[in-house]
Amino acid sequence: MNAPRVLFHTIGLIWAVAFVASFVGAQPPGSVDRTAEAGSPNTGPARVLRVTIADAIGPISAKVLAQAVDEAEAGDFDAVLLALDTPGGLDASMRLMVQSILGSAVPVFVYVTPQGARAASAGLFITLAAPVAAMAPGTAIGAASPVGLGGSTPDSTMAKKVTNDAAAYARSLAEKWGRNADWAEEAVRNGVSLPAEEALQSRVVDFVAADVDDLFRQVAEAELPLGPDSTSLNVVGAQIEDLDVHWRDRILAFLSNPSLAYLLFLGGILGVAMELYNPGSILPGTVGGICLVLSFFALQQLPINAVGILLIVLSVVFFALEVKVPSYGVLSVGGVTSLVLGSLFLFPRTSVFRLGLDVMIPTVIIFSGFVLFAMYMAVRAQKRQATTGSEGMIGEVGEVVDALAPTGRIRVHGEYWNAIAPNAIPVGSRVRIRAIDGLTVQVELVTSEEVPS
Repeated sequence: MNAPRVLFHTIGLIWAVAFVASFVGAQPPGSVDRTAEAGSPNTGPARVLRVTIADAIGPISAKVLAQAVDEAEAGDFDAVLLALDTPGGLDASMRLMVQSILGSAVPVFVYVTPQGARAASAGLFITLAAPVAAMAPGTAIGAASPVGLGGSTPDSTMAKKVTNDAAAYARSLAEKWGRNADWAEEAVRNGVSLPAEEALQSRVVDFVAADVDDLFRQVAEAELPLGPDSTSLNVVGAQIEDLDVHWRDRILAFLSNPSLAYLLFLGGILGVAMELYNPGSILPGTVGGICLVLSFFALQQLPINAVGILLIVLSVVFFALEVKVPSYGVLSVGGVTSLVLGSLFLFPRTSVFRLGLDVMIPTVIIFSGFVLFAMYMAVRAQKRQATTGSEGMIGEVGEVVDALAPTGRIRVHGEYWNAIAPNAIPVGSRVRIRAIDGLTVQVELVTSEEVPS
């Protein structure tokens, strides 16, 4: 079985197992983990479904929140509690989350927690969209200036349009719930932020609560029209049930880490390249193929730059050509340069989804060093004199058994060969093989000084 077949069969087996396991491990809609409670059990009829998002806002965040809203509506919950801690994220995913909150038949509480957490950039919009917005002491909110995928905000017509759109969006969300729309717009245009207490005083959020119990008590005392028919909702002592995120989403969220996606992509390229240069080794091709598939699965969730991908692939091409073309190191330098530029351009530098230099620099050095070492060993192996087969006979010394005049026979390593020499050579002389033509060797006389001891 050749390497491509092994690779395809391995990948197919993995996906088949994952497909079957998705049905075996899946839980019915509305299933939750009833392991955490806000207050004493069985002290009130209210039920709250809690979902925690403590990462950059991306497609998985939007999917998890939409799942929480659907399960809350189907499971007869009184509210959804979103525990939020985020540095920001993708605009498209943020808008999906805002739509889930605004379209939910169950009120959504956004609580910026724990202490030291933040609701920055996209987190500000999500907080403003909730009918109940709260923060824990020691948290912050704001800094919502839009940043393009290129990592910059140039003074151009497009940048102004994006900023104006985001400012209007923040203002509309704040106005919907009677919050400070002027400050929300300023947070977008000027990137300002506020700590929890100042955010409460400025009417950016509704409550500052030490914990979930405190939040529920304040919500009940405020008598907000959150229940059916705009009646107040009493969630004091409510039973909190944590959303059970499916394992597939957990794995995807893990793979969506930019550093891991980057390492999987480079590892996949390296493994496939090793398989192509050394067919039949199987293991590098199998591992490389799996890494590539996983990297593509992760990169589609991230804001990547196609130029970065092309530069990384181009670096591998340069490294490969170094073996075939005598460039005296020029192609190797081009490969390293292309790899560095591709790594820098792959993710926006100012985005929350970015590749840290502490990961990029060691990876580039190790990857380039390994590839260059592998190329050097390949070139060395190609230039090494053969030691087996007929080519391995070149340079060997034998003895003339039938005089060469100019044809005859010689004995080398106990074997007899037909031989031809440019001049007559008597029996018993030592000769060296210079070439092989079929079953005939071309030889020359070896002087006494050249005879090996």
